[in-house]
Amino acid sequence: MPEPVPVSGPSGEPLAGVPIGHIEAVHGPVVVVVCEHLPPLRQALVARVDAETYWFEVHQHLDRHRVRAITLHRTAGLARAMPVYDTGAPVHVPVCPECLGRVLNIFGEPLDGGPPLEPIGFRNIRGEPLALAAAVAPTAVLATGIKVIDLLCPFVRGGKTGLFGGAGVGKTVLVMELMRAIVSLHRGVSVFSGVGERIREGHELWRELSVTGVMPKTLLVFGEMDESPGVRFRVGHAALTYAEYLRDTLRTEVLFLMDNVFRFVQAGSEISSLLGRMPAAVGYQPTLDTEVAEVEDRISSTQGGAITSVQAVYVPADDMTDPAVVAILGHLDTTVVLARGQAGKGIYPAVDPLASTSKMMDRHVLGDRHYAIAQGVREHLARYRELEDVIAMLGVAELSPRDRSIVLRARKLQRYLTQPFNVTAGHTGIAGVAVPLERTLEDCDAFLSGRHDETPEERCYMRGAMSDATP
Repeated sequence: MPEPVPVSGPSGEPLAGVPIGHIEAVHGPVVVVVCEHLPPLRQALVARVDAETYWFEVHQHLDRHRVRAITLHRTAGLARAMPVYDTGAPVHVPVCPECLGRVLNIFGEPLDGGPPLEPIGFRNIRGEPLALAAAVAPTAVLATGIKVIDLLCPFVRGGKTGLFGGAGVGKTVLVMELMRAIVSLHRGVSVFSGVGERIREGHELWRELSVTGVMPKTLLVFGEMDESPGVRFRVGHAALTYAEYLRDTLRTEVLFLMDNVFRFVQAGSEISSLLGRMPAAVGYQPTLDTEVAEVEDRISSTQGGAITSVQAVYVPADDMTDPAVVAILGHLDTTVVLARGQAGKGIYPAVDPLASTSKMMDRHVLGDRHYAIAQGVREHLARYRELEDVIAMLGVAELSPRDRSIVLRARKLQRYLTQPFNVTAGHTGIAGVAVPLERTLEDCDAFLSGRHDETPEERCYMRGAMSDATP
């Protein structure tokens, strides 16, 4: 039996690496390792280059003595015949309560220039889902203070929400506002997973959260765009491991945010191609559904704490039937669709109220009043959308008195459902607001019953509650 060799872990902890073989070939981020004994899939292997540890993750067994592994670092410096060591476990991260307020990478190493974490333990990033008996089904609504979401597509406490939209429709801004809402309204914590983020985007997010005072209750975990596909593929798992740790130790509300899930799918597609697998529908990996499920099934709640997930999902060419989008949709409790048409009209947040849905939109969950008002708002907006072509050709004056009333109320409701955000106050000059659900219901009921028929449309735009609107 080979003698263990001391190897430093990603956070400086000593590991006993067992010699397992050597590098036979390096093809981009793929390393072929000749092994005396095959390590299990997803095992972490390491190599030493100039006192630096390079990490690999086993993804494929080629034969009885060779494996393909994906690098979690750059490959510069790797050479054939270089010895490889088996760590005896999958990739793991250091955990401690002091991880809040920090910016980390996939290994738990600091990216914010601060000192390394002083771990009280380590957790495998490939954690298993909770046992069925220990998990708690999501049954309650999580208020966000965002009018259009709380009214028409309420978030589920302990559930999964997807923010779907193309480029430039406001997904990241909405994610940042939700992080602030969880900290301020629910006294919870947030874990943000930046999958394939640009360095500029990550830096802007960090600075924005620091300025708004949210950062002390937030953990940011980044796998940047210039990293290996193995890092982008596993950074979501690493961030989710921290979310599970905070749920289990702080026993509080944890908001887990991932931006962007589509980049996670892309990283999996890259790895699949590098391993030589035959592509499936539209060129995606044949393991697409399994890879998405491995992340989604770990997002669950216990009696002590809840993980509520909000996931930004890029929609290629605004096509909601894309296989990656469909695979993600199957796991969600709430779907918030951000439409380019809404953004083009200056409606922010650019939520499409007719395409967005939630499993909480049920009379028995929301109560008769909330359900009736939400349905009334949807009916007015749906009728307005049906009549838009007629209005464009003939004008509002040609509509029947009933349709004219519906259109005028729908236009005011459309503008009322806009809202200034705290995270954009520095750019727009408009102070952000959070509106309690009860006041949103009161205002929408007043619109539907005609009590605001004489109110000018501009008074409804970019305001909080109508009682806060200025003449």
